[in-house]
Amino acid sequence: MDINLTINGQPVSVKAGSTILEAAEKLDIRIPTLCHLKMDCFHVDHRSASCRVCVVEVKGRPNLAPACSTPVAEGMEVKTNSLRAINARRTMLDLLLSDHPKDCLICPKNLHCQLQSLAQELGLHQLLFKGEQSTYNRDLSSNAIARDLDKCIMCRRCETACNTIQTVGVLSAVGRGFQAVVAPAGLKPLAETECVFCGQCVQACPVGALSEIDCKYPVWRALNDPTKTVVVQTAPAVRVAIGECFGMEPGSISTGKLVHALQMLGFDKVFDTDWAADLTIMEETTELIERIKKNEKLPILTSCCPGWVKFLEHQFPDLIYMPSSAKSPQQMFGAIAKSYYAQKIGVEPKDMVVVSVMPCLSKKYEASREEFSHDGVRDVDIVISTRELADMIREAGIRFDQLEDRPYDSPLGESTGAAVIFGATGGVLEAALRTAADWITGEDVKAIDFEAVRGLEGIKEATVKVGDLELRAAVCSGLGNARKLLERIRRGEAHYHAIEIMACPGGCLNGGGQPYHGGDETILAKRLEALYRADRDLPIRKSHENPSIQKIYEEFLGEPGSHAAHKLLHTTYTPRKN
Repeated sequence: MDINLTINGQPVSVKAGSTILEAAEKLDIRIPTLCHLKMDCFHVDHRSASCRVCVVEVKGRPNLAPACSTPVAEGMEVKTNSLRAINARRTMLDLLLSDHPKDCLICPKNLHCQLQSLAQELGLHQLLFKGEQSTYNRDLSSNAIARDLDKCIMCRRCETACNTIQTVGVLSAVGRGFQAVVAPAGLKPLAETECVFCGQCVQACPVGALSEIDCKYPVWRALNDPTKTVVVQTAPAVRVAIGECFGMEPGSISTGKLVHALQMLGFDKVFDTDWAADLTIMEETTELIERIKKNEKLPILTSCCPGWVKFLEHQFPDLIYMPSSAKSPQQMFGAIAKSYYAQKIGVEPKDMVVVSVMPCLSKKYEASREEFSHDGVRDVDIVISTRELADMIREAGIRFDQLEDRPYDSPLGESTGAAVIFGATGGVLEAALRTAADWITGEDVKAIDFEAVRGLEGIKEATVKVGDLELRAAVCSGLGNARKLLERIRRGEAHYHAIEIMACPGGCLNGGGQPYHGGDETILAKRLEALYRADRDLPIRKSHENPSIQKIYEEFLGEPGSHAAHKLLHTTYTPRKN
């Protein structure tokens, strides 16, 4: 049923249950808002109506109405640009600014801050209200996410991301009135909570209240230390997003420019996490086939995503036996770089610095886990986000969009199409299926595009014929979806051989460290398509056919699942108290 109304004298028809804001969007009438976020990629429409910046005048009603949460009604007459509405918006914005720090020049969200943009849009150049400002200690406890509650505007978008989408349940409104903020209960530091550091709260936050822990300066110091050999790895999803930071279209594949920029920054070697993704497939697929043969510990759960792994450790400790014991590609790369590669070039592991460029903030946390440190030497030393690398490139005065393409260095830079799709939801499972199909059948299977596990849907299921085996698989992205699927498994309602889980909706391409997308699913869809385009364009599309991977097993590891492989490339998981 459609509802007919007028906005600023223009007639419009929208579905029953639509809001005034949605009706205005249909007419291309902009109503400013801070708290509202249509999170298309999560299929969630956040409507807290807490900022009151989107108020409009509705004929016959004495009070102004928040457009983001007021449902339309038949015959409704709305004015979005009346003097009363405009003055009310300016007053609300003035009140928000009165209790907000004025350190815009050094804020991590500078030029990406929606409060800043709205103040400019509404022409606020002086403050009417001045007085007391709330003050809190910054929370830098987690190695991943920085929390500055002085900047919290109580929009509650992070709360929706944490509780509704991810179902982690760490963030909620704390305090009342002037002292109200969104934080963990009791204002606990994030490191003392069940936070998985996925960073979806950072993506949702419109201001600088949430950001990543800044690790750019440790990288600069390492690059300028002549006693260190500094190598860098870049994750699959970075190459299809970093161009956005330099005005390039979403979905631009910037692999060659990325390598060139990193070389100009001074890294001794520029390698590819995709190489380690191929290595991961060798170990994970070996484990999958062994479990299927023994019919035990099924379904196997992928273990590439540290946010998902920490979620499992907190929320589903009874299923701790299910994940693959294989480390993530990031950690496998670090372990190999500081053993196999360090030996090749005659460098002591303690004198090598491994830097990761990741789309994910939880990777910062992962690198700091005790399991990934040996004799005081960490597998991965420093993790920076896609955004942080873009900052470094700008700081160095590099014109990224004008760089010529260059190839990765060898031997840890050679990879396959199977590896690059790790950046998309479903990509890890598809890469494993390509190798499993060959190994189980003993043939070179040509049909390697497993379309059923692709796409941005939160839960996908597929049955794949592999020889005589009908392999039942599921793909899950977003921890709220993971919870639904795992609870079905707990109850015995779902049965699979393999499940891929990514913490971030859409996978790593939508990681908390990627360029801000404002909930726009079209941007994510373009990044997704670019990853599969990169896969199609590579000459080798199966991980086990990577000559560099074959060589490391011949020279160093023996065979997949060997003692040497388990020592370097596998780990264990720990049930954690809630």
